[in-house]
Amino acid sequence: MGRRIASQVHHQVSRLMRGNFIQKEPKWYQPVLNFPPLPLPAKAPPVRTSYDQRMKPQFGRQAKLRRPKNRPMPIHYIEDDIRRQFYADHPFEAFRPATLIEKGDIQLHEVNGASWTRLRQRGRNPQPEDAIQFAVNLHQIHDIPLSQAYAQAIAQFRSLRSEHHISTTFAVMEAEDLGAVFVHGEIEHAFEKEKRALSTWEKLADVDEGSLAARKRWKMIAERHIGETDWSRGVQYVKMWQAGNRVNYSPALTRPIEENGEMGMEDDEDYEEEDEDEEYDDEGVASRSSYDVEEDDIGESEEEDYEEEGEEEEEGSSDLLTVEELEDLLEEQILGVDDLEDGEGEESEWEERGEEEGDWEEGGKEDEWEGEEFEEETEVVPAPEGKGSEFFDFTKK
Repeated sequence: MGRRIASQVHHQVSRLMRGNFIQKEPKWYQPVLNFPPLPLPAKAPPVRTSYDQRMKPQFGRQAKLRRPKNRPMPIHYIEDDIRRQFYADHPFEAFRPATLIEKGDIQLHEVNGASWTRLRQRGRNPQPEDAIQFAVNLHQIHDIPLSQAYAQAIAQFRSLRSEHHISTTFAVMEAEDLGAVFVHGEIEHAFEKEKRALSTWEKLADVDEGSLAARKRWKMIAERHIGETDWSRGVQYVKMWQAGNRVNYSPALTRPIEENGEMGMEDDEDYEEEDEDEEYDDEGVASRSSYDVEEDDIGESEEEDYEEEGEEEEEGSSDLLTVEELEDLLEEQILGVDDLEDGEGEESEWEERGEEEGDWEEGGKEDEWEGEEFEEETEVVPAPEGKGSEFFDFTKK
């Protein structure tokens, strides 16, 4: 017996009994006839349109028929195909502004169906959707092939759009000739703002750096280094040493320090005058102020400056030590301990300088320097209070 549905088993048994295939009646046959099972609900086939894709035979073979699956089929409308092709042919139509507000009810146009034979019947400025609906109307109502209906709708759409463009262009030209002035839109206003913003950049480029610095009272402008940047091999230093000039690296103080630790207004003016009165000596060394002293600046006029400073300090304040008293203290405390180290360092410097000028021989003078204990004459200049606690000395034999 073939495969049957459970609700139809008793029908199959009755047919077999009539054909004498079953001689004895089953015991369950009469109860099932008295109380038959419930029939299954009817399963109606889905209603499909003529646009459904059907399987066609390939190369003359008969297509294999398959039972439909219980899943929704894809929804397809002819308007989608026409709309897709329309925007592929007219891509700039998608950039035109359109209203996205929908009303409560969508009312059909008065011209519709068989009476709609020309696209102009719905206006002289048609929209893309009007052209699409006109092509569908020609295909479904007037029984025109889809390709021919699309070509006819597109031709009328292009002619109406060109007429509208020409009419609006000439209307604007006539209005301008008659004296009409059109107000700028938001796009034009944005361009004007951008131009005004860019014009400010040209003004900023014309402003001098000096004027900017003048506006800021306490702005410092760092100047470039002025002078030689190459190493002179100590030639200038040796010349100053042979001339008997004394090197001084400590800062000079021209006025006594007040109790509050600040200089007066007169002292500031003196420092400014010293900066302005810089002059070069005959030997080519600049005698600069106390704030501009460098390591290579050597001059004979510095000795007189320090003597004048000592006299002014004695007159201004009795608490400050004199130059002689400071020298005595330094000789007792500092020079007594570092005497040997200073002698060794100066010995190597003298040897290097002697080799450069040719005054020293390779022979016995080096041995004499090694075995001899020479005395040093040291001149010390004290560093004033508030300007640093370091002391520098220059030794000559």
